Amino acid sequence: MNRLKLAIPVLILLFSISIYAETGIESLSNDSTKNDSTISGMVLSPISNINGGDVPDDGGGAIHISWDVKTDSGIRYFRILRATEAAGVFDTVTQLTRNFRSYDDRDGIKDKNDYYYKIVTMMNTGEMFESKVFGPYQSKAQWFNKKRSVVLLLAVIFGFFILLYMTRAKHDPNLFIRRIAGLDALDDAVGRSTEMGKPIMYILGIGAITDLPTLAGLNILGEVSKKAFEYGTQVRVPCYDPVVMTTAQEVVKQSAYEVGRPDAFNKNDIMYLTQDQFGYAAGCDGMMIREKPGAIFLQGTFYAEALILAETGHSVGAIQVAGTTMTSQLPFFVAACD
Repeated sequence: MNRLKLAIPVLILLFSISIYAETGIESLSNDSTKNDSTISGMVLSPISNINGGDVPDDGGGAIHISWDVKTDSGIRYFRILRATEAAGVFDTVTQLTRNFRSYDDRDGIKDKNDYYYKIVTMMNTGEMFESKVFGPYQSKAQWFNKKRSVVLLLAVIFGFFILLYMTRAKHDPNLFIRRIAGLDALDDAVGRSTEMGKPIMYILGIGAITDLPTLAGLNILGEVSKKAFEYGTQVRVPCYDPVVMTTAQEVVKQSAYEVGRPDAFNKNDIMYLTQDQFGYAAGCDGMMIREKPGAIFLQGTFYAEALILAETGHSVGAIQVAGTTMTSQLPFFVAACD
């Protein structure tokens, strides 16, 4: 009986302990289940392996950002954020569609400055996932663009052949150099005009002194004048622009001095007509009809007056040599000139 009285409290104590233990285990189990549910319900960031660095083979001012995507299903767009400090305020640099896996940031990047980045992924569900801060990255300029190595190789080969033929020309006076047909035509035209005892007319077109065709025409004028002074032939140069006229006078004068015929130079042979396009063409046509030159050179900038000048020169029987960069006028010169 005494033993039974002692056993009852012990049983009650054991029963209480077991109930308490079950309650605690159930509580722990519920908490664990809740945590597991939270973890399983959390959608992890869909991007990984975020890398960055300087854009290679460029002039600086650009940082390359790349990332991988675990799955692009449900992604709406990526937003690139940038800051100059890891704990600073991040500003939006750009917004990219889900197809992008890299981006070159060139917006206000300064070389040798630190830049930190974050990538925010926007889902179709409206959820946003922000990556951790990565960086710092710096941009810098490279001395050599390896993508253009072929250009360097071709330049070296081209330079090698130039030096090779320069050396060969010094040691071989009989080295053949193919003559340009247009240069031969200049000599032929001057020679024919001399044989006929007629003057040469040189027309520089309606370009200004700053136009490249006009400058090229002045250079050719110098060579034509040298040949003409050697043969004792008069050179007539009607000009459209007064500055071009002054320059042409100096060019012709220099040519006369170089061939030892300064007395053959006549300043009045290089004259100013007018700065009206068709007035200039009419003036040149009048000189052609009156003087009937043996050779006419059309070298410079020409527009609608090209055909008028070329046809008038053809009508007086002059040999004509023309050149211009105005491609729209080339067919007229081809048809009417020699």
